[in-house]
Amino acid sequence: MKPLRVVVAAVGVGALLAGGFLLLRGGETPPPRDRLTVAPVVVRPNVLVDAQGAVLEELTGDCSAGRYPYVCTQAKEELDEDLLRRGGLTIVTAIDQRVQRAAQQGIDRYVRREDAPVAAQAMIVPGTGEIRALAASRALGPGSNLPGGRFGFQQGTTAMVYTLTAALGSGMRYDDGFPYLSQYRAANYHAFKNCKGQNVAEPSFSILNRQRDHGAFTTLRSGTRTAEHTFFIKLTEKVGLCESVQAANRLGLKRADGLPFQEFETFPLGINEVDPVSLAGSYATLAAHGRRCEPRLVTEVRGDSGVVRSFPARCQEALEPAVADAVTGVLAEALAKGPLKGLGRDAAGMEGTTDEFSSASYAGYTPDLASAVSLGDPRGALKHKLSDITIGGRRYRHVEGTSIPGPIWKSSMTEALAGSAGTAFAKPDLARFGGCRDHCAP
Repeated sequence: MKPLRVVVAAVGVGALLAGGFLLLRGGETPPPRDRLTVAPVVVRPNVLVDAQGAVLEELTGDCSAGRYPYVCTQAKEELDEDLLRRGGLTIVTAIDQRVQRAAQQGIDRYVRREDAPVAAQAMIVPGTGEIRALAASRALGPGSNLPGGRFGFQQGTTAMVYTLTAALGSGMRYDDGFPYLSQYRAANYHAFKNCKGQNVAEPSFSILNRQRDHGAFTTLRSGTRTAEHTFFIKLTEKVGLCESVQAANRLGLKRADGLPFQEFETFPLGINEVDPVSLAGSYATLAAHGRRCEPRLVTEVRGDSGVVRSFPARCQEALEPAVADAVTGVLAEALAKGPLKGLGRDAAGMEGTTDEFSSASYAGYTPDLASAVSLGDPRGALKHKLSDITIGGRRYRHVEGTSIPGPIWKSSMTEALAGSAGTAFAKPDLARFGGCRDHCAP
């Protein structure tokens, strides 16, 4: 028998075997390299499933190619790339397909796929942060100017809620207010300070109201109901710009691009671009009596060997329950007495119209479900405004928060909650928040 020779294997295709050595009989020649083949590495696709385990779609690199582009975008944002590269994962989401259909049908009823503006909606469970639905009129394709591929637009007057929260938290009452102002101009540069203590007021800039019908005195309740610009700028001056920004942070609002808020006197008019997920999440905090839960689409990731990673609820007490319930009391009245006329059950909401109609939104909630709808042109909302435009086959002179986003919100919420028992809001503490204290009507 010929002696065996040990040849150290080179690290290369076909040369590295399990033991790191190749045993050849003396005198024999290695097989030609072109005869050695390596099986290609096959990475199985990752699959998105709903809360009940039914398959939604594969999670691919191109979210715009799928049936659920908004779900895909959110899932990729919540999961790290290294995990996704493993492949063969089952990504369990909190999506409820009945609620998802309600959200999609609500959008499709008012916005067409071929329309230039895009409508997007997020629906979130208060108290857990679970995202039940993420729908859009279409995917964001080439030419989108939105940050990070997100559906982020200026939120408009839905931002007034954060100043309202700061005001009620500071001790103001429902009927506190100011004499009506047709326009507002800061008296000096230090009328508004950002959270760094810098003066950011602009005395040369005037803010006007669009409303023609108004009383001689505006209160927290009436100013919220009519989304009165000058009132909320004056209210921000009184309670503090930084306090309004801090209220937004406590409720969970974030900019769509991840940058800090723009802190100017027009903060309550919604100058910051936000995603419907963040907007709905901040309103869900109010629905949950001040308990903030981070919005989460993915609840669990499973592989062949079982659960790879789980994502439990991340919640904390962000706002005094009595203050949250007092804000809800104002927003419930704003919805019931506004153009949408409520949902037929306890519900609260706020319309989001931007100053120059660059975008529009609506956000609201019941005790069991919060939702936000945004509408804008992804090519650049400031250049492509929602004025003199046809959307969903209907011509609009201007699109306000109650023109399209509001009806989408109402339709989706009504259908999503159909068949469920209506849960009641906690009653506001009128002994603390009712009437007026220091700023009463004359």
